[in-house]
Amino acid sequence: MAMFRSTCSSTTRLLQSSKSYVIPLILNLNLNKLDGDLGPAKLSSLQQELITSATTLGALFGGLVAGMLSDYSGRKPVLGIADIIFISGALTQTVCHTVSVMIGSRFLIGVGVDLAACITPLYIQELSPTRLRDRMVTLNVVVITGGHVTAYGIGAAFAVETVLLFFLPESLRILVRRGDEEAVMNIMRRIYAHATEEEVVAKVKVLTEKVREAKEIMERMTLGQRVYSIFFIAVNRRALIVGCGLQTFQQIASLFKSIGFNNPTAIRLIITATNFLFTLVMLKYIDIISRRKIMVWTLSGMIFGLTLVAISFHFLMLRTNNRLVDGTKYPDSWSALVLVSMIIFVASYATGLGNVPWQQGELFSLEVRRIGTSLATATNWGTNLIINSTYLSLMNAITPSGAFGFYGRLCLLGWVFCLFCFPETAGLSLEEVFRDGFGVKESVRIREERKDAIKRRRQDKV
Repeated sequence: MAMFRSTCSSTTRLLQSSKSYVIPLILNLNLNKLDGDLGPAKLSSLQQELITSATTLGALFGGLVAGMLSDYSGRKPVLGIADIIFISGALTQTVCHTVSVMIGSRFLIGVGVDLAACITPLYIQELSPTRLRDRMVTLNVVVITGGHVTAYGIGAAFAVETVLLFFLPESLRILVRRGDEEAVMNIMRRIYAHATEEEVVAKVKVLTEKVREAKEIMERMTLGQRVYSIFFIAVNRRALIVGCGLQTFQQIASLFKSIGFNNPTAIRLIITATNFLFTLVMLKYIDIISRRKIMVWTLSGMIFGLTLVAISFHFLMLRTNNRLVDGTKYPDSWSALVLVSMIIFVASYATGLGNVPWQQGELFSLEVRRIGTSLATATNWGTNLIINSTYLSLMNAITPSGAFGFYGRLCLLGWVFCLFCFPETAGLSLEEVFRDGFGVKESVRIREERKDAIKRRRQDKV
């Protein structure tokens, strides 16, 4: 049952990701073919960058309002609102004939995308059994990357997410706040299908107590006080730095997938399929391997992949003065090495940065969780906005090889950030992790002690 709910709620992200991910890439490749269709005889570089980055600007806005909106209306209505906004933007985009309307329609798409991006992981976490919570959020990422494969493989546009929304229940926390005890009990029985009635009642009591505590905190602290708390209380501030830092480096790395080279569809399908398959691998291992180890190891793989592709592009384009020229026959050996380098990078990205930052809810304490999650998601899209609005100019200024080398160095900064600032968070409280600096060594020590204790208890039972 938890798998069904997670899959249905993730369908919004699958379909929106398939559209929002492929449309910018198609635009990057074919904007010059729109010359005359949107007014100007030829689109300027600035107009191209505004069109491709408008979605990101809309997503930045959507991420900022998503948390507060879901607190007032519930999680499920926000997902419905996201669908309506997204569909409106997509329809407007299909009939527009001016640059300004194209930019506005893509802004609407961005708002819809990030309303869903911000709320879907939170919704899934609140409706999943504790032992499956991380895997259900990872399943959401699997579905998103599956949307990328779908978009490149068949280019189909579906609109079934709104229909599936009717089969989903509201978040348990929202129902408890509304006092709908019967609905809470029924949904809890479906989540824990094999639990006894006493166990279900006990879980509802625990949840009710947590919601009561959260309500007291919300009543005791104004929005301004919670915003002050997340920036000026050391534990919350460190959590915010880690959450926003991970989201920043995730988007810096993801540019690698969106630089618009004129590659055949088959090549793009290989890259997106790699992203999907390695995200699928993490569905099994996200709860087994520590988050910190995943990030440190996979960022090393990303740096290696980017370095290799920068070198490959340099030698690939020696005859064309380090520029990609249409119609030029490039050496097959260097072309193959570019593809292998891309696969190494994307596999590493999907295993680490593509997944771990979306476990951001566990970083923040209850009173600032929604604000912290919204700020981290907004950071994700803010970084995306900067990158999408500048990368064409960057490519022209320092060549593709130089661009890959530049982003490889940024990934190195991300590796250093994770090495010194990203603690182990799975199963640990904020107070345990962030009470003394970023708590990297302490968090690893506590996790190992608890793993050893669990092993000893299992051995004693045997």
